[in-house]
Amino acid sequence: MTLDFLAPSPTVARRLIGAILLVEGVGGRIVETEAYDREDPASHTFSGPTPRNAVMFGPPAHPYVYLSYGIHWCLNIVCREEGHGAGVLIRAIEPLAGLDRMRRRRGVDDARLLCAGPGRVGQALGITREHNGLSIALPPFDLVPASGRPRVVSGPRIGISKAMEQPWRFGLEGSRFLSRPFRQA
Repeated sequence: MTLDFLAPSPTVARRLIGAILLVEGVGGRIVETEAYDREDPASHTFSGPTPRNAVMFGPPAHPYVYLSYGIHWCLNIVCREEGHGAGVLIRAIEPLAGLDRMRRRRGVDDARLLCAGPGRVGQALGITREHNGLSIALPPFDLVPASGRPRVVSGPRIGISKAMEQPWRFGLEGSRFLSRPFRQA
């Protein structure tokens, strides 16, 4: 399966499940994502371009990095055509590479807590504002599409106060590295 970042954000979010993401050799398998689009009131792009969100309106396949609650750097990957304003939040990763560096950065030993949540992903991978707007296809990033067809589950997004019912949260079925379990229908 190839990663087409010109596709709509829910499609890209689903296709990123199972992909391997490394930043300077640290990272693992993407097991949870959320999609956001400019017509979505929960998206940073809903009110149009600003200096903070400009990267989200830029070319696809570039990281949009923002500081959440003034504490956590969060990693999104821009999708759709330039000027549209859509992206995918990386919510959780199954750690596979650079675990010692992740543990030092996070200050925890339990592998399940290293990258379970977007702030934890950012901290474990060493994401900072310096990564904002770089190409996901070039170092320090390495993104390898999932092999095969991972079993993906979906449900409402979490941690937001608008458009919460939108089923744009995607996860690897059965993963123990999710930020939160998916509710069974």
